[in-house]
Amino acid sequence: MTHTLGTSVFPLLEPLLEQVSKPIQYVGGELNSTVKDWNCGGHGPDGQELTTRWALMYPDAYEVGVPNQGVMILYEVLNERPDALAERTYAVWPDLEALMREHQVPQFTVDAHRSVRDFDVLGLSFSTELGYTNMLTALDLAGIPLHAVDRTDDDPIVVAGGHAAFNPEPVADFVDAAIVGDGEEAVLAVTHHIGAWKAEGMPGGRRELLLRLARTGGVYVPSLYDVSYLADGRIQRVAPKADAPGVPWRVSKHTVMDLDAWPYPKQPLVPLAESVHERMSVEIFRGCTRGCRFCQAGMITRPVRERSITGIGEMVERGLAATGFEEVGLLSLSSADHSEIAEIAKGLADRYEGTQTGLSLPSTRVDAFNIDLANELTRNGRRSGLTFAPEGGSERIRKVINKMVSEEDLIKTVAAAYGAGWRQVKLYFMCGLPTETDEDVLQIADLAKKVIETGRQVSGRRDIRCTVSIGGFVPKPHTPFQWCAQLGNEETDARLAKLREAIRSDRQYGSSIGFRYHDGKPGIVEGLLSRGDRRIGRVIEQVWRDGGRFDGWSEHFSFDRWMNAADVALSELPVDVAWYTTRERGETEVLPWDHIDSGLDKDWLWADWQDALDETEVDDCRWTPCFDCGVCPQMGTDIEVGPTGKTLLPLTVLGAGREAMLAASGTADHQH
Repeated sequence: MTHTLGTSVFPLLEPLLEQVSKPIQYVGGELNSTVKDWNCGGHGPDGQELTTRWALMYPDAYEVGVPNQGVMILYEVLNERPDALAERTYAVWPDLEALMREHQVPQFTVDAHRSVRDFDVLGLSFSTELGYTNMLTALDLAGIPLHAVDRTDDDPIVVAGGHAAFNPEPVADFVDAAIVGDGEEAVLAVTHHIGAWKAEGMPGGRRELLLRLARTGGVYVPSLYDVSYLADGRIQRVAPKADAPGVPWRVSKHTVMDLDAWPYPKQPLVPLAESVHERMSVEIFRGCTRGCRFCQAGMITRPVRERSITGIGEMVERGLAATGFEEVGLLSLSSADHSEIAEIAKGLADRYEGTQTGLSLPSTRVDAFNIDLANELTRNGRRSGLTFAPEGGSERIRKVINKMVSEEDLIKTVAAAYGAGWRQVKLYFMCGLPTETDEDVLQIADLAKKVIETGRQVSGRRDIRCTVSIGGFVPKPHTPFQWCAQLGNEETDARLAKLREAIRSDRQYGSSIGFRYHDGKPGIVEGLLSRGDRRIGRVIEQVWRDGGRFDGWSEHFSFDRWMNAADVALSELPVDVAWYTTRERGETEVLPWDHIDSGLDKDWLWADWQDALDETEVDDCRWTPCFDCGVCPQMGTDIEVGPTGKTLLPLTVLGAGREAMLAASGTADHQH
């Protein structure tokens, strides 16, 4: 039976759904989802198709992927174009995977249940490297060859994006291209090039299209570059191939400057099944210049670009009207740093007075928190716990990582919170930071005890709780710590065991302190994947062939499977897992991601690494003179911050203002 491109495979899928857990995640039809005609772009004079079709994948389970802002934004941006369509696909759980293989059902989209292989582009958004094995499952189920070199003109172009794409080398064998930075304008540019190539009758096939994309300077095509190695395993150089003229030595990241011009998502998706975030989210600014040395997200998203207070107000208004959610998350890397956060919180609280609409800041800096802000956030909604991230247990280690928060700051902040009626606080730390000793980590216990003692004093109550949550530190590309040695998993576990003992052994405070931590093993695998080069592709493939799936889920993760696969896959090479993880790099070493231009100057990063070793702190360049990190001049960008001085009028919700505003923004009669 011949398959017609773009037809639904749901008749094949439906009988399998009663045999799997949570079948609702595979049926689609969410509020605000979009299904477009397969030929929405029409045909050219010679009959060639003029539609560019994207399958967008968040390579994890539906419940994790569906609230993802990045995918939601690209889905909407692409579907607004008359000559493009975008549908979503997620990783299927092993129970459905087995049935799909047995009944020959291909990887499908949840929107119209079309086969992923029918699309022009499979775009994957990697926020973590632990999704790589899920990508291989999806490619295999889709009938797309795992290796880019084996694909034909009938296969989609496989494109990686997201934060992990800033080092695309470990998946260079499997992806045709990688795009780094903001996706809004980038996906439209790629759509334009594919559309033009199709309109011309697809000259030169797949390779010509990839060459065109690579020559834009903003799309990295691994197959057009050669990597040579030194005898000791280090990279000698990464260079464009001789037969690929016009391909740049370095590929630049994309930066959207005017966030108010991109008020997405306008119609946020409302998941059918339970998801990890039951709220509507608005990104209030992008980028961060605090300069925390461990934080890849802060480094690669520079410079800071704020959304205006009025732009935020309109997005909240429209999003609540479109979804019916009762909580709004004000997202960014450090939301309390918005230059008008107090006005935003008060304005939104005033506007939604008398409704059940709550506001939340997912990430609050210790030194940016104040009770006025907290009270505005909880005025209409429920009072949830507060989370703060000192990151390092001792004053010394906080200087190393440039997290400028003193113990006094933290105690003052929690005193204010407990005094204002909060009963519990969560503190987030990392273990395994550069130069860290047991003593640095054991100071976390002292800090937690002081927090409890302070809470009891200011509230006059005994039911004060503090949860200490600890993650293992993984060095990331494009940060000052990209050169450092990662702490081994056994050392990490030993250090955490000492800390747990120090907390538990204290009879006065131990029972009031919760302790959550991850063991060191997943961090070593994440470290291998985040700083690996092309040779790691064979490890990923071996793990996948050995049954590796959903490596970000502790119940599916197997450290032994990864280590055994690495032993096999790297056996004939001068490198091993320790070489990629617990080895310190030198200043002159060519790093696998050096040809991906995040805008940051490598010399500046190295100088900042030396400052870390000297325990020297560096201020936030938003409020001080420039430190020459390189981003602004190189990217032709600038820090975009307020304040605008405008206020949010409490105009709407319960009154007639909502219709007026929605009509003005053209969404009142939005059809779906």
